[in-house]
Amino acid sequence: MRVPERLQPLVDDGMVDEVLYQLMSGKEAQVYVVRCGDQVRCAKVFKEARKRSFKQAVEYQEGRKVRNSRRARAMGKKTRYGQKEQESAWLNAEVDALYRLAEAGVRVPEPFGFVDGVLLMELVGDDQGNAAPRLDEVTLTPDQARDYYARVIAEVVRMLCAGLIHGDLSEFNVLVDGQGPVIIDLPQAVNAAGNNSAERMLERDVDNMRRYFGKFAPELLLTDYGKEIWALYESGDLHPESRLTGCFEHATQSANVDELMAVIDAAKEEESERQERLRDDDDE
Repeated sequence: MRVPERLQPLVDDGMVDEVLYQLMSGKEAQVYVVRCGDQVRCAKVFKEARKRSFKQAVEYQEGRKVRNSRRARAMGKKTRYGQKEQESAWLNAEVDALYRLAEAGVRVPEPFGFVDGVLLMELVGDDQGNAAPRLDEVTLTPDQARDYYARVIAEVVRMLCAGLIHGDLSEFNVLVDGQGPVIIDLPQAVNAAGNNSAERMLERDVDNMRRYFGKFAPELLLTDYGKEIWALYESGDLHPESRLTGCFEHATQSANVDELMAVIDAAKEEESERQERLRDDDDE
């Protein structure tokens, strides 16, 4: 096929020898199947910000570190340069996450390079060498659902041990090849240690998977891996080989309302005194 404009630099540099066909076009990017020497790979061409529909929500970006202080200041402003830097940081976050997770042994497409907004990576294929289907395109037996659910939960644990949470995990962001599930699409990957929404996002990811696989094996709907995984993570006891039960003992003790209100009243009184001291300082 005709080489798309965004892929031409990779062809010119010899990274891509031939563009075979377009695999998909989504809200974030277009994906092409390309030939690199004797290897068939994918080229994910990220769309420009104005052409994308995915919102770069603040809750996803919380905790992401920007090494360059000038870039960090610019990103906090609405200047053209600041917006450009924020866009670059958003794209690099997915690439960094992909390399980080691949190194940690998580089943993600192997990355081969990132040039001018184009990510070159492994083509996840089926047994016939075709592009692997998404999980939502596969009909599962109850045994397959149990097996794949256990594998996805294991990948979630490996991701968290590497410090990341997918943030948008669902049957639409999982491919199925001959060896099982492969996690894809990581633009919103969350820094587990630096994001206040991390626990909620992890539980949402796991709950999405529980609901999907539970359609084929209803007993999976009774599991509660999300809270169990997070509890182990918070206590420092989570590791890639952690043995999980799928059960979590929820706290049954009622909150001490009087004690809670006393804490709130004390905080209000302290703030009132602080404001009064500020007013006195201003008067002086």
